[in-house]
Amino acid sequence: MSTNLSKIKRDKMLETISKIKENINDDETLKNLSLIEYELTKKKYGLVWEEHEEKVDEELKTQIPTFEEIVENEITSNPNDNYNFILEGDNLHSLYLLEKTHNGKIDVIYIDPPYNTGNKDFIYNDQIINSEDGFRHSKWLSFMEHRLKIAKKLLSNKGVIFISIDDNEFAPLRMLCDEIFDERNFVGCICRATGTTTGQDANKIGSSLDYCLVYSRTSNFKLKGIPLSEKDLKRFKDEDEKGKYSTLQLRKTGNEDRRENRPNMFYPVIAPDGTNVYPFGPSDYLSRWRVAEETYNNLLKDNMIVWKKKEKYKKITIDGIKSSPWIPYVKYYAKGRTKQVSNLFQDIEGNKKASLDLKNIIGKEIKFDYPKPVEFINILLRISSEKNSKVLDFFAGSGTTAQAVLELNKEDGGNRQFILCTNNENNICEDITYQRIKTVITGKRKDNSVYSDGISANLKYYRTTYIPRLNTEEENIQENLLLNIKNLIQLENGINIDDKKIRVIFDEKTIDEFSTKIDEVIECEKLYISSDILLTAKQTKLFKDNNIEIFVIPEYYFDEEIKEVQ
Repeated sequence: MSTNLSKIKRDKMLETISKIKENINDDETLKNLSLIEYELTKKKYGLVWEEHEEKVDEELKTQIPTFEEIVENEITSNPNDNYNFILEGDNLHSLYLLEKTHNGKIDVIYIDPPYNTGNKDFIYNDQIINSEDGFRHSKWLSFMEHRLKIAKKLLSNKGVIFISIDDNEFAPLRMLCDEIFDERNFVGCICRATGTTTGQDANKIGSSLDYCLVYSRTSNFKLKGIPLSEKDLKRFKDEDEKGKYSTLQLRKTGNEDRRENRPNMFYPVIAPDGTNVYPFGPSDYLSRWRVAEETYNNLLKDNMIVWKKKEKYKKITIDGIKSSPWIPYVKYYAKGRTKQVSNLFQDIEGNKKASLDLKNIIGKEIKFDYPKPVEFINILLRISSEKNSKVLDFFAGSGTTAQAVLELNKEDGGNRQFILCTNNENNICEDITYQRIKTVITGKRKDNSVYSDGISANLKYYRTTYIPRLNTEEENIQENLLLNIKNLIQLENGINIDDKKIRVIFDEKTIDEFSTKIDEVIECEKLYISSDILLTAKQTKLFKDNNIEIFVIPEYYFDEEIKEVQ
């Protein structure tokens, strides 16, 4: 059962007021104190909710989460490339550790948290939260707030977070995100057509979409254009040596399209018949071109102007200038073109297709409800990421985000890295998340049947564990934590410490021994050493001569925990 922290605080205040009332005889004061009691006992809603404490919060008071590497699950296509990571366990534990390794380093976060429908989709403290739970919204908000506050710390200065949600918690989530990320950093809300309609109650409107809230870390985030759909591409019917193109009138249309708005963009251009052509507006006024004359001449030189003749046209004369049947158009090409992101995504694959795709990858019937379409995550990455971005999904589910990252990297030659966090309830992490990624990378399903040609990538698999917050003869916290430093170094830097090309050394005795083994020194490329180690001049020269990069192990990994216990 979860601890209702708000109730504990409220009860203490009520107890204090009760004691105060025992020593007061003034009726007006007693009346005001009763009003305070009444306000304290009212149920709160909105951004003031019944704050709850999770079991994992309680565990963190006595234990420190760490990672153990499941070596047999490692996948290495090219040892020289960066590694991606699956972090199995409660995502709050993983976020606790990611706060040490990736504070301000994540560029894109996508999450698909429990929607809290009351239909067994949200588990809180090992209990299924159903629609009869009077605190289900408060528990969900407490659950999300804790994780989103850490997520904000992880985002880079140009970072962005995408959060999928449906009607059940959309409103409170929007308010919560406005508070955590600042409403000024609200980028927008995407409505995604799911391709199916949910809801069995005939008196209620069924839902055929879900939402994706988008918030940036700061105003430095820049949204990119969205790729053109098949429908968009149909407009590009003409083709020349540069590719398929469509055309746009050279005359400015819409607001500020008159000659007086931009006089420098009113000038004659020469039609194919040698006559001068000026821009005329649709309501019989002198208009203007889209570009200045110098730019037009460059477009003409680059074969970017197309002329079309309109036989039925208005014969108008304004200020001695006659209208012309000749209309100039500017070419624009399909290749590399994007369009502004709309808040309505309706031309992408739906949930049924996503379920069929997942089944095809895993190679058998599986129990996993409502996986997100790869195409959807792919578009989110296109409009938000660079080729070397770090991408985090801490409600990883079936691993759609990882597949989208891998496929986009293959398409544009990118080097994006992903980190996935998920629990292993019903073996989801091992049997679905991991297996999906393994199949996409290797091209082979678990039964060894061929799925694809594969996508070259590296993957490490971590599982969260604990060590006690104790410092005794039996449990030396510093020694216990040192054993886990290697995993954090690998996670932070996306590398594989093989104890050959990349090594970790914690004490001067070990580095002195290493310095005498010339064959090992020659093979080594990177060396991570404890901040307690002082290299001699001879060692510094030796490592420099052999092009070994030296990195000091950050004290921020577990320094706070060690000081706290000591």
